[in-house]
This record gives sequence, C-alpha cells and structure tokens, in this order.
Amino acid sequence: MPKMKSHSGAKKRYRVTANGKVKHGSPGKSHILTKKPRKRKADLREGSYLESEKQARAIKSLLQK
Repeated sequence: MPKMKSHSGAKKRYRVTANGKVKHGSPGKSHILTKKPRKRKADLREGSYLESEKQARAIKSLLQK
C-alpha cells in the first residue's frame, strides 16, 4: 500500500508547535488592502493559534506524514 501524503494546502497554512498547538496566519491580508485601515492590517500581520481542540486535531491529522 502506498504512503499516506500530507495535505499540501494544510502544510502551507498551518504549523504545529513543540507544545502541540496549531499556529496559523491571519486570513484576509492578501488582497484588497487599500480599503482596510492601517491598524487592522497591522493586527493581521500577527499569527494566532487555533482556538478549538477539535479543529487542531483535524489539522494535525492532515499534517501527519
């Protein structure tokens, strides 16, 4: 049976930290930035962690090798 492959979209969007948390970048910062205030764009630069454990478990399963 062939090896299972990681989800390539999830690989680009999420990182699993050493403590097991799932870190992701803020959505909404790639285009249509002219109408967004400077403060909002600055806040979007920061990454954050997934809130729910259920979502984190689903993402970790996609990232397994």
